[in-house]
Amino acid sequence: MRLKWHRGAWYAVWSEGGQTKRRSLRTKDRGEAERVFRDFQRTPVGETVSDIYAAYETDKVGIPSHERIVMAGKALLPHFGHFRPDQIDRKLCREYTAKRRRTVQDGTIRKELSTLRAALRYNDKSTPAVIELPANPAPREVWMTKDECDRLAEAAESPHVRLFILVARYTAARKEAILGLRWDAVDLSQGRISFGKGHGNKGRAITPISNALKPHLVRSYDVRTSEYVIEWGGDRVKSIRKGFDSAKRKAGLDHITPHDLRRSAARWMAEAGVPMSEISQYLGHSSTQVTERVYARFSPDYLRKAAEALE
Repeated sequence: MRLKWHRGAWYAVWSEGGQTKRRSLRTKDRGEAERVFRDFQRTPVGETVSDIYAAYETDKVGIPSHERIVMAGKALLPHFGHFRPDQIDRKLCREYTAKRRRTVQDGTIRKELSTLRAALRYNDKSTPAVIELPANPAPREVWMTKDECDRLAEAAESPHVRLFILVARYTAARKEAILGLRWDAVDLSQGRISFGKGHGNKGRAITPISNALKPHLVRSYDVRTSEYVIEWGGDRVKSIRKGFDSAKRKAGLDHITPHDLRRSAARWMAEAGVPMSEISQYLGHSSTQVTERVYARFSPDYLRKAAEALE
């Protein structure tokens, strides 16, 4: 067992069953780390979910989904934190799902439990934990009109919130991709944005900069104070929730979420007759089948041949 500096904190690192294990000592101070490390050496290695999740959070600092991991942990750890991975079973997951259903929807619960599963697999790819997710909820059927999107942008009180809404409206990118977007990925001369590689299986695209979006990007570039496109006070914006919620209330659109901008943009493309293959590439979907399953029904030619066959 040894002490090791890793991603901004000190860790205890050891080998177990042919695999390298690590546990965060939750400090950046070398002296304090050595004291905690000595205590840790005197006790058997038996990490709890809280220990593993803390290491997972530390390891993911700086990636777009870090805020989501932290928020999920606040919900998960009071229920699972004191258990070992081998004690996590379907019964415990069902109890968690039943408790969380009092305040949130199944879609949120699925995301939280999926994050727990990712953390445990991060620690041990062959984790003995059994994670049961609630059934996948029906697709969200909330769509915005272009006028509503314009009204939402106008209602944004802060420039960074307004720019976020406009980028989402004209690129159909995911929230995490937009908040993590750097200026070096925005080619104003060639007129395109590269959103890079998404986390996990989330695809991202290289999208053209529309004529409607370009002036807003140019103005923001000229007054930039950080490397990030969406910034506030010279720093990267990690959460858009407060500003977005304020804008949607002011615009009378309380029912919408940031992701509805992406979904609505995809629907507008389908309604305009854009081929599913192009929409799929624009959204960064892993396959055209994913796009067709959700958006094909909005195409003006959807099932037209089938209807003509009945004439």
